[in-house]
Amino acid sequence: MQGLGKSLIVMGLVIAAVGVLLTVAGKIPWIGRLPGDIYVKRDNFTFYFPLATSILISLVLSLILWLLRK
Repeated sequence: MQGLGKSLIVMGLVIAAVGVLLTVAGKIPWIGRLPGDIYVKRDNFTFYFPLATSILISLVLSLILWLLRK
């Protein structure tokens, strides 16, 4: 039961951290507009794929998880 309790605490902290990041993300001017994000706008069609932003977020999360495992 102790392992389950610790897991729930960690999951709660992760959810809280994601909530803080989502709240603060709108105030970071460059997030979502990096020079590798794909943005196509036509007359009646808009396509946006944040490729560079996704890669950056993946690298940061991988680094954080790697540091937590050590």
